[in-house]
Amino acid sequence: MQRRPASLTQREYDLLIIGGGAFGAAAARDAALRGLSTVLLERNDFGGGASAECFKMVHGGIRYLQHADVPRLRGSCHERSALLRIAPHLVSPLPIAIPTYGHGRSGKAFLGAGARVYDLLTLDRNRAIRDPDRKIANTRLLSRSEMLEMFPHLQTPDLTGAVVFEDGQMYNAARLVLAFVKGAVSAGADVCNYAEALQFLWSGNKVRGARVKDRLSGDEFEVRARLTLNAAGPWADYLQRDAERFGEARRLPFSRDAYFIVDRPPSSSYGIAIQGLSRDKDALLGRQTRHLFAAPWRDKTLLGVWHTLFPEFPDLACVQPGEIEEWMAEINTVYPALQLKPAEVSFAHCGLVPFGETATATELSFGKESRLVDHRRTHNVHGLVSLVGIRFTMARVDAARAVDMLLEQMERAPVARATDRIPLPGGEIENFGAFEADARRALPAGVAMDSLHGLLRNHGTHYRAVLNECRQSTLVNVPGTSTLTAEIRHAVTQEMAVHLDDVVMRRTDLAAGSHPGRAALLATAAEMGRLLSWSAERLHQEIATTEHTLQRHLARDSSSKAESIHTELHATDGASATASPSHGAMLAETTVRATA
Repeated sequence: MQRRPASLTQREYDLLIIGGGAFGAAAARDAALRGLSTVLLERNDFGGGASAECFKMVHGGIRYLQHADVPRLRGSCHERSALLRIAPHLVSPLPIAIPTYGHGRSGKAFLGAGARVYDLLTLDRNRAIRDPDRKIANTRLLSRSEMLEMFPHLQTPDLTGAVVFEDGQMYNAARLVLAFVKGAVSAGADVCNYAEALQFLWSGNKVRGARVKDRLSGDEFEVRARLTLNAAGPWADYLQRDAERFGEARRLPFSRDAYFIVDRPPSSSYGIAIQGLSRDKDALLGRQTRHLFAAPWRDKTLLGVWHTLFPEFPDLACVQPGEIEEWMAEINTVYPALQLKPAEVSFAHCGLVPFGETATATELSFGKESRLVDHRRTHNVHGLVSLVGIRFTMARVDAARAVDMLLEQMERAPVARATDRIPLPGGEIENFGAFEADARRALPAGVAMDSLHGLLRNHGTHYRAVLNECRQSTLVNVPGTSTLTAEIRHAVTQEMAVHLDDVVMRRTDLAAGSHPGRAALLATAAEMGRLLSWSAERLHQEIATTEHTLQRHLARDSSSKAESIHTELHATDGASATASPSHGAMLAETTVRATA
């Protein structure tokens, strides 16, 4: 996967897709698999917007039971199954416990009956999933004692146990987006990050591509296409601010969906649903207030999601420390025994998704489905469809719907492919447990088990291509982390990473739930600088920008903990194992001081 913006001007494409998040990437893969000449452009980095900021849940639609919306329920379940099939390295089942109390609407009988109705409505949920560890289990009930063993903080007299259902969880949301991008490239699509669509190209009332700016070089050029999909998410409306062609600008409401990560090891492998204080005004059945979730993820706990109307420009969305305190107060009010403290927060995420038009701060009205607009019908504009996705889970199918809608305007359009059965690159795995066991038996010297596990989860069957980036004698870790320097090289040479935060935030696990530590940033910057021939000034700028990104995510440095783990894992590897990255870190630190 190579970045070649100059080549994008040399042909007219069948389809231009603007926006390299989950929905745009899925559309590019879908179109390319149909045989359409396709180009995907992203103004920042792939998955750098709402997609990478999601709660990492792959929803199977159980919440739609309380809305009595069976079609959406079954649609979500089908897409969860699809992701478990095509990306088994990046998606796996997560059991979630709903505590039960008394004998009413919060009781085990009522909630258990609802969950079993869901089981019946989704009897085909494991169809064509061969790996038993990727299959979604039936509802099961837990006793009070079983629940307290896993979640001792729930010690209340009226607790009767729990109803357990399963959903999916992403190991790395940004790399799942990248897997769709890679799938598009392998099917023949051209892709380019840091390529911003400035305005549409026109032929009468038909869109024929876009004027594009290369945000790295500053060059502007035209990308021509017969059809265009605007999949720029919350940025999509801004590209259509042309009163003459699209009428008066009207931005529909967006929710800033936010959650935070605490550096508290999970007490169980189960997630837990927590009663919040806000209501879902559209619910017809079920409890009066919405659920929040505490979910185990790696060695940390995710807590969310909170929804806030956000009318401002999307780039401004972030979480403020004061908000964390408010959300913690809400959780501590519901479950005082948790005693969460702001100092435990190691990372905060937020992204924008479509909201219902009647929502308020406490009366939540969620968007029902992705916004899909055929501009022939709304503005008499041909050759253009807009797609603003609502849930990552639905990216594949909603992208296919958008491509179908566009192809209504093409004579002899190619037929759709069954993309829910075609593995994403790296996902050609029959049984992940057996795959990991085979990889461990062939573990190269100097690679720790936690490093291998991260490679297998992030890259799947392509993990050997990462290891091949360097000689076995130089398979070393970034200081204080489980990330290999080979992953940095692979990201730069094979995955279109051009900025330090591309690697730190999205290509690797360096910032997975916490600040990776100053030494890790410096070593990563030094390696990227060597590969990309950065000047001292550029090196300084990249480090400063990444630190700012981490600060906006309220990232806390947990490198001291990681360093102790790393030391234990490599106690027998010898001093030479970390000599190269540490030297790189010192070089980068010296450069930063010299240019500060």
